[in-house]
Amino acid sequence: MARKKTSNTQQENSDRIVYREFGPTDNSEAIARGDRQLPPSQQNLRVQASRKGRKGKTVTIISGFQQQPESLAELLKKFKTQCGAGGAVKENTIEIQGDHTQKLL
Repeated sequence: MARKKTSNTQQENSDRIVYREFGPTDNSEAIARGDRQLPPSQQNLRVQASRKGRKGKTVTIISGFQQQPESLAELLKKFKTQCGAGGAVKENTIEIQGDHTQKLL
């Protein structure tokens, strides 16, 4: 008895495009969410010191940004050098280690 190799034909059928209405199948640029960047005077920012969930360590949190992640990374670098502390960008908020609310305002 001879067996047929069905795995090769199944792979060929799954790669074949049956119907495509518009352009290429990679629509990542079209689907990407547009983040608008407002000027700093129009943004409503909140600067606060927090100790919740950090084992008693104080962290200054700046939230309310409406900017792209690349510009937040540049701003974080400036804040870290100004305060002389470490920090991170998490979910459109900037966290600076220590209580630096007066310096950042």
